[in-house]
Amino acid sequence: MNIPSSERLEKVYGECVKSAERLGALAENFQKKYGHDTAEFFSAPGRTEIIGNHTDHNGGKVIAGSIDLDTIGAACPNNSSIIHIMSEGYDKEIVVDTAKLDSVVKGGGTVALLAGMIEGARKFGFQVGGFDAYVSTNVIAAAGVSSSASFEMLVCTMVNHFFNDGAMNCADYAKIGKYSENVYWNKASGMMDQMACAVGGPVLFDFANGSQPEYKPLTFSFEKKGYRLVIVNTGKGHADLSEEYSGIPNEMKEAAKVLGVELLCETNLEKLLTHANEIENDRALLRAIHFFEENRRVDEMATAIEKEDINTVLKLVKESGTSSWELLQNCYSLQDCKEQKITRTLALTELFLRSIGDGVCRVHGGGFAGVIMCLVPLAEADNYVKYIADFVGESNVYPMNIRAVGAVRI
Repeated sequence: MNIPSSERLEKVYGECVKSAERLGALAENFQKKYGHDTAEFFSAPGRTEIIGNHTDHNGGKVIAGSIDLDTIGAACPNNSSIIHIMSEGYDKEIVVDTAKLDSVVKGGGTVALLAGMIEGARKFGFQVGGFDAYVSTNVIAAAGVSSSASFEMLVCTMVNHFFNDGAMNCADYAKIGKYSENVYWNKASGMMDQMACAVGGPVLFDFANGSQPEYKPLTFSFEKKGYRLVIVNTGKGHADLSEEYSGIPNEMKEAAKVLGVELLCETNLEKLLTHANEIENDRALLRAIHFFEENRRVDEMATAIEKEDINTVLKLVKESGTSSWELLQNCYSLQDCKEQKITRTLALTELFLRSIGDGVCRVHGGGFAGVIMCLVPLAEADNYVKYIADFVGESNVYPMNIRAVGAVRI
């Protein structure tokens, strides 16, 4: 079974030795499990949010990027209506009959997610069929880097190649993933995670058009500018955070309603300030201010990235993180204000960064518990990893880079 060429691996991974070994092991497992002598190989990365914290749900702007951790798959059509997927490290095979989607129970799980994607693909006018796949991932689960969206985009890439002659684009992939999570997982997610995994590299998103987000790929590398991106999993909170998460978009919409619109993207900061005294919920006002200022920062960062101005990029990341802490207020849960894993790890990281005189950190993703992002000079990256590992554990610290290639057949 032939694995992709060194040139192709270099384009996707920036190297061809480790990736070839990884794909070779994948091919061997695929052949043992399903008996195929040939296979196609696919990859879909995880993603990181760089700036634009909690703005997409109100039609805001985000810069996100795919990362150099990915989900890979070896796959081949099986001339049936049934999809078989075996995931490395799991004993139970994922099986979905594309002709019997009504029999799949909604509400969660990988089988439901896969069935939802197949139904979504059909709903949006694309063909589906049966295939066998063996999947492996190094995208960290429950670490804010979208392991589920990575899997979704991998499956979409397979369906596109095997059954649609490449007719599906990144927006189609994202709509299919969103449909599955909304309908089969009962999760009110948007399209940002899926788009960031699908497109690749840093990407500027504008969600003002709802289900048709505008996006622009950006050319930028933290590593080439002398910085390592480090994601730190600070620990899962003990509280049920669903109410905290939903409170952010709801309170932003509460402020928008006072201004006579549904979403904040339909108005501006000047009008918000004019009507500030009419907004009785102080936190709703603060979160609305965060929205408008965050959109401004996203635009400024896009310009700084085009100019390769790393100093401005770092300044804006720091300002965004401060706004999330002070205005958006998503760095700890009010259900147990003594448990503050995010703010604890930010404070410890700030001490390290101050000692070296460089770098920035911020809450990453949804917040309240979970993950922070740090940009640290390459020369100090190993030192930071060792330092913060003493507080959170070595297995919770993930140095990574932005990857230039999104979801792709390798």
